[in-house]
Amino acid sequence: MRLTLLGTGAAAGLPVYGCECNVCTNALAKPALRRTPCSALLQLGEQCFLIDAGQVNLAERFPAGTLSAICLTHFHPDHVQGLFHLRWGTNVQIPVYTPPDSQGCADLYKHPGILAFQSLRKFTPFTLGSIVVTPVPLIHSKPTFGYCFDVAGQRIAYLTDTKGLPPATEEFLCASGVDLLIVDCSYPPGTTQAGHNNLDDVLSLLQRVQPRSLVLTHIGHAMDQWLLKHADSLPAQVQIGRDGAVVFEHE
Repeated sequence: MRLTLLGTGAAAGLPVYGCECNVCTNALAKPALRRTPCSALLQLGEQCFLIDAGQVNLAERFPAGTLSAICLTHFHPDHVQGLFHLRWGTNVQIPVYTPPDSQGCADLYKHPGILAFQSLRKFTPFTLGSIVVTPVPLIHSKPTFGYCFDVAGQRIAYLTDTKGLPPATEEFLCASGVDLLIVDCSYPPGTTQAGHNNLDDVLSLLQRVQPRSLVLTHIGHAMDQWLLKHADSLPAQVQIGRDGAVVFEHE
C-alpha cells in the first residue's frame, strides 16, 4: 500500500493569486513548493482510491477505469471541484463515499453522472480492497469526516478539515493508537479561525493522541510564511506535507 499527498494546500493554494511575498515568489520559481487542493491517493496494487477530489485535472490524471473509489471528507468546493467534470464520463461508474450531507455541493446530487454517491455513518467501518476504513467525525462548517485506514497492523488517520477533534473521535484514536496522523494545519500559532487548526491545536493533538509520526497538510498562506522562518522549531516527529510526497508505503 502507498499513500501519496496529491495536494497539501488550503483553499487559496500557493502561490496566492497576485501575492508577491517571499513564499509565493518562491513557489512561482520552484514548482516543488507549490500547494494545490488538499487531497491524497491511496494505492493498493492496481487499485487507486482518492481521498477528496479538489484536483481539477482528475479526468486527465486518472484514465477511465483506473479510479476504484473516492472518499470525500466534505462537500466544500476545494474538496469536490474535480468531480464536476469527471461526472460526465461514460462507460464507467465510480463509488463516492461521503459524510451524511443532504445538501452536497451545487448540483452534484441532481446530476451525478458516473458518480455513485454513498453516505457513510460515523465509526461504521467499511472496506476498500483489503483496507479497513473507519469514518470519524470532525469539527468543520459542513458535515465532515476524517478517515482511519487500517492495513497490515498499522493505522493511518487522515483528518482534514477540522478545528480540534470531537471527544468521541479523540477517544477512538487514543484507544486504538495511530501510527501516522495526517492533519489540518491551516494557520500559524496564535491565530484563531473556526473550522481549521492552527499549529497550537496540532501540537496539542500530538501530545494527546501520540502518533508515531505526524504530517501537516491543508497548509495556508500565513502558515507557510511562518514555516519559512520557524520550520526547524517543529518537533522531530512532525513533517511538513508537500504535494507529491509519499508519506506511507508498505509491501
